[in-house]
Amino acid sequence: MWEKALAEFTQTHPHISIIRELAPHSSTAYHDLLTQKLKNRDTAVDVFFMDVIWVPEFATAGWARPLDDLFSPVLQQDFLPAAVDVGRYEASVYGVPSRIDAGLLYYRQDLLAKYGFSAPKTWPELVHQAETITAGERRTNPLLQGYSAQFKQYEGLVCNMLEFVEGHGGSLMRTDGAGSTLSSPDALAAVQFVRDEVIGRLTSRAALTYQEPESLSVFLQGHAVFHRNWPYAWELANNRARSTIVGQVGVAPLPGFTPGRTAAALGGWLYGISAYSQHPDEAWRLIEFLSSHAMQKKFSREAGIAPSRETLFSDPDILARSPQLRNQLAVLQAATPRPRSPVYPAISHWLQRYFSRALAVEGLDLAEEAAITDAHINRLLALTKAAP
Repeated sequence: MWEKALAEFTQTHPHISIIRELAPHSSTAYHDLLTQKLKNRDTAVDVFFMDVIWVPEFATAGWARPLDDLFSPVLQQDFLPAAVDVGRYEASVYGVPSRIDAGLLYYRQDLLAKYGFSAPKTWPELVHQAETITAGERRTNPLLQGYSAQFKQYEGLVCNMLEFVEGHGGSLMRTDGAGSTLSSPDALAAVQFVRDEVIGRLTSRAALTYQEPESLSVFLQGHAVFHRNWPYAWELANNRARSTIVGQVGVAPLPGFTPGRTAAALGGWLYGISAYSQHPDEAWRLIEFLSSHAMQKKFSREAGIAPSRETLFSDPDILARSPQLRNQLAVLQAATPRPRSPVYPAISHWLQRYFSRALAVEGLDLAEEAAITDAHINRLLALTKAAP
């Protein structure tokens, strides 16, 4: 897909040459690679993908070029407001939306219908449905699990656990961003639920090593009733070359803990220009091309990627190929962002460590571990506040 897109760009812009550099799948690993180049003021980097959570860090460090003179308010109007907002820090905008993501619940529509269920609205309801179905299917499919998601110690774990915590009425941080709230009763109850009801019960403990590809593979092989992932998973679930469950998949908002309350982590990627680029004009031409209506439509149709341009969610060509997008717009618009801070990578490190230990270490005192993590994160926030 990217090869075709870049080939099309060079065909229409023959005076601009592109050197594409491949990066790790993991957002955390890619962040480490990219920031090392930017710290070294590597002029070979012109355009880069920027995870939505990196904007405050990149802006504060001076790594990303402000795009206010290029990405004007008139241009911004064509994009989903949430996708534009995550590219902004303080008074400037640093990223142009490539794609917007939010956590979704995929499920085996055929199995739910067989047992008289509809998509669950609450996590306890999901547990009941999953256990009923796996028990009923054990003779014919002994490998069937109730749930598959991303529980490895990396950024995806933060997204998954944010959804449980927010869905229980808790939060990772205070609304003003001034303190960590992992020790709150709602946050602790949500983590306890995942620890007791999900890990080793609905899913095998192998899920503690799963990122998106591994967890999706379990679902595509027909070995999970429910699966949490981003919008791109729909296309793969209905790709006959990749999936054994084509035509049997439904998608719905993630459950909450009470009817009507749900939470989905906001994800997505932005195009940024390096502050050290010697070719900012050419870099902008590439971003204009890749973020255009035509290219976003092509990416959505060919790869199932949720676009960031609002009109594409009602485009008949896209909806014919990806009907699930018709119902995903509301989820994407209401998605919950992770904490926005220049020191988010360090905050994420402590969040990942806490959630991983909470799910993996049997007998761990959750309240004590949460309090320790709150203290570490609050020290980071205090240092940021004290900085000139």
